[in-house]
Amino acid sequence: MKQRVAVVMGGLSAEREVSLNTGAGVHKALVGNGWDAIAIDWAPGTSLPQMLEQSGAQVVWNALHGTYGEDGAVQGMCACLGLACTGSGVLASALAMDKIMSKRIFESNGISTPRWTTLPHDGPADGSDALATLSDWPLPCVVKPAFEGSSVGVSVVEAAAELAPAVAAARKFHGPVIIEDYIAGTEVFVGILNDRVLGSVEVRPATKFYDYEAKYKRTDTKYLLPPELPADVLARTEALGLASYRALGCSGHARPDLRITPDGQVFVLEVNTLPGMTATSLLPKIAKQAGMDYATLCEEILASATRA
Repeated sequence: MKQRVAVVMGGLSAEREVSLNTGAGVHKALVGNGWDAIAIDWAPGTSLPQMLEQSGAQVVWNALHGTYGEDGAVQGMCACLGLACTGSGVLASALAMDKIMSKRIFESNGISTPRWTTLPHDGPADGSDALATLSDWPLPCVVKPAFEGSSVGVSVVEAAAELAPAVAAARKFHGPVIIEDYIAGTEVFVGILNDRVLGSVEVRPATKFYDYEAKYKRTDTKYLLPPELPADVLARTEALGLASYRALGCSGHARPDLRITPDGQVFVLEVNTLPGMTATSLLPKIAKQAGMDYATLCEEILASATRA
């Protein structure tokens, strides 16, 4: 008899809407394949531990994104409740969500990542400290909050006058503000499942970069599977993606994000430990290219669930 599965979605982060879409897709796929799966919408004002205990579930399919769902908090809660949970464990989840710690770990492992610096979260709300602090920082650059995903609060700054508004936008979200070099070139996302590369996808957004709008709202984003890169560069890209997953101690499914310059230099931006599973999400596209349909991917991720 199959275990009862709680598909936890929604959550309290800025990525709640995306998580609801991910969770709905996962729940439908599991039910369609005969699983005793129930959908749990963790909404503001509700108690997730209470809902999980009342559900009678033995395992959690974590469809949350962003703060609390992706940063180790829910993973630790599941451990305390004795529930297996999909995705990486507490420490790896926390490290991957914290872009500052991720970069330090990448650098200590010899994994190339864009040059970076930070501004405090509690600086001026209007970002007025940015110009003086970053007067020597080359443009364009990327400004983003350290503890968010789905490109929430991210700006590509091309002129000095744009710095303060970009920092102000990032400060509306969680964590210090990261400023990093903008890497012009190809955006590639590597799909990983159980310490193995499933494949990768090159994304060509109509916007400046693969932002929230390009990910979830536009229809003119182009996806190339496999990426149009020389074979040796693609192999190095996927190897660095896997190396970043391992450096953070990830498990189960994940999606490292990378940039490749025209001359073939590869940079790891971050690792998403709970990548989207919506109709337009990248991991399902990569899995399909590898011969794995959406429902099978959901089941494979479920099979990887562990107790922290």
